Amino acid sequence: MSPTEETPSQHREVLRLALPAFLALVAEPLFLLADSAIVGHLGTPQLAGLGVASAMLLTAANIFVFLAYGTTSVVARQLGAGNRNGAIAAGIDGTWLAVGLGAVTAVLVAVFAGPICRLFGASPEALGHAVTYLRISAISIPAMLVVLATTGVLRGLQDTKTPLLASALGFTSNIALNFLFVYGFHWGIGGSALGTVIAQTGMAVALVAVLMREAARNHVTLRAHPGRILGAARTGVPLLIRTLALRAVLLTTTWVAAGLGDVPLAAYQVSAVIWSFLVFALDAIAIAAQAITGKALGAGDLARTRSATTLMIRWGVIGGVVLGILLLLLHTTLPRLFTSDPAVQSAIAAALIIVALSQPLSGFAFVIDGVLIGAGDGPWLARAMLANFLAYLPLILGVHLMGDWLLEDGSVRGSNNAVTWLWLAFTAFMAIRGVLMWARVRTDKWMVTGATR
Repeated sequence: MSPTEETPSQHREVLRLALPAFLALVAEPLFLLADSAIVGHLGTPQLAGLGVASAMLLTAANIFVFLAYGTTSVVARQLGAGNRNGAIAAGIDGTWLAVGLGAVTAVLVAVFAGPICRLFGASPEALGHAVTYLRISAISIPAMLVVLATTGVLRGLQDTKTPLLASALGFTSNIALNFLFVYGFHWGIGGSALGTVIAQTGMAVALVAVLMREAARNHVTLRAHPGRILGAARTGVPLLIRTLALRAVLLTTTWVAAGLGDVPLAAYQVSAVIWSFLVFALDAIAIAAQAITGKALGAGDLARTRSATTLMIRWGVIGGVVLGILLLLLHTTLPRLFTSDPAVQSAIAAALIIVALSQPLSGFAFVIDGVLIGAGDGPWLARAMLANFLAYLPLILGVHLMGDWLLEDGSVRGSNNAVTWLWLAFTAFMAIRGVLMWARVRTDKWMVTGATR
């Protein structure tokens, strides 16, 4: 990558977008962290069940993350080209698409919750808790997708503060409702799911109200346009493929963890939620990258695109180093927040060491991913993630085959070793992803200018 001049205004712009985005992005893992901490003290089977259910719930919602990422890119390009009304109209199309996709997905997940959870091979007791949580939480899927779409619109309009306010309210209400339903009403894991449903729905309503106000201010109709909605869906297909491949990686990892037993699965659930929290923290810079890259390319400014990319990659790596150090300092303290089982605590601590050491690599890969999404480079991202998944399969299946050997003595050490190998395999996946991202961003093929790609 050729060196380019960075300006103080670029630093300020990244901070202006990234800081509120960080605080908003961590709401989703904070939802799961709160659920894990509350459910974990009900027992290890409950926590293991939450691990299976949350993996499927996040998959059902996050395979449609293009509703946020693709919308951010399209809206930012229109804004950069000086067409604010077109930007808002594109966002409304994405929101209608979210409503339709969410309704269909919610019905499918609720109806097939049992067969879906059984695919993971968890223990019978953990399976029962997983089905309960997934069936109830499926109600929130339409709201989750609407939150993705409306957040994408606002980010594209260079507004990351409004999603922050909605996320703060959602997280606060989620904790209060979970405590009330689980410990006040004694509804168990089902109460935790219901609290999350209500909080997610409240966030969706608040963000839709903001979008409606923005549309009224700019005299943009809220009516659904089937042709444009189908166009938005077609534009999102490459990002959908990319996300499906990524979710396949995460689901395969959860499947292997479930086959290792309740203790490794419970430890993986907690460490994965902490990893997700760190992902979203680092992804704040990637969100800024999406908005800045889309707007700069929409305005035809290649020099600004390149210099901002260099700056944000550096920030991503530095952010990863800082988060990694903090996690290393806390890796023996955090497990006690989630469970009272000494075996699970020990396995979580072992996993968090690997998670901490991999954070600079994560920051590097996530920021470049955000740059390429902002540039509308979806087809390449889809191909790269499919290749990444195929390269990962032999590694994670190797851990699956080693399961009996790792757990042979049935001791705490065996569970620690199993979870450690699980995370080493996943870190290798991130390393492959980083190499592919670097090879792409060094070229100029992804920098296409104009209101549309």
